[in-house]
Amino acid sequence: MSPAKRLRACMAETGLVHVMAAHSPFSAMLAEEAGFDGVWASGFELSALYGLPDMSLISMTQHLDMLRAIAGRTRLPIVADIDTGYGNAINVMHAITEYERAGASAVVIEDKTFPKVTSLAAEGRQDLLRIEEFHGEVEALHRAHAYMEAGADMILIHSKSQTPCEIESFARAWTGTLPLVIVPNAYPDLDAERVKMLGNIRMMIYGNCGIRAAATAMQDTFRRIIADGGVQNVHKDILPVDEIFRIQKMEEVKAAEARFLR
Repeated sequence: MSPAKRLRACMAETGLVHVMAAHSPFSAMLAEEAGFDGVWASGFELSALYGLPDMSLISMTQHLDMLRAIAGRTRLPIVADIDTGYGNAINVMHAITEYERAGASAVVIEDKTFPKVTSLAAEGRQDLLRIEEFHGEVEALHRAHAYMEAGADMILIHSKSQTPCEIESFARAWTGTLPLVIVPNAYPDLDAERVKMLGNIRMMIYGNCGIRAAATAMQDTFRRIIADGGVQNVHKDILPVDEIFRIQKMEEVKAAEARFLR
């Protein structure tokens, strides 16, 4: 069964799938080992990996290269964050083909103008593509129905509110047949049990936890090494090299060396 079919089957079986953001093959391997149902090939996390803001500065080629590398190291279905689709409708058509070839099981396209600004920013422009002039939930519902009629498979609904009230209100008001996707970064209290009670949300994407966790650990470790003048106090608090070897499947390489190399 293909990863895309496994993703659909998992949603049908469990009702709600959990997808962890990844910015590298290694982080995707950790997500698989932890038991997630899929990987979110995050534009935000990849931008952060390059030390750049998430403002369409990373090219499609760069994102595709990383997606191929991730697909080569995990069996999990990959949901690709392709921002605004890299241009107009023709660009989107091309992008969908390329992402499918690279190993994506699904893609998320934002209804913003290019170049976009990350939805995580507290301030700044958030220019949407024009459909008609509506506001708030009314506009979101209108757009969702338009995308359903255009052939979308799922609707990702996002809110900048620090509470899940807008998401829950939208989910209750949604009368369409498509399932919903949420990215509960700003409202972490919206846990799986609460989501299941809404009935029509089928995917939770944990959008930036990986890069934030990595940055937290690296900041703390690097500062301690500078303060201590060495690694004598931090080495016991970080993963041993042998654990990195295990995740990298070093034993498989050693076994191949023993079998084939002299």
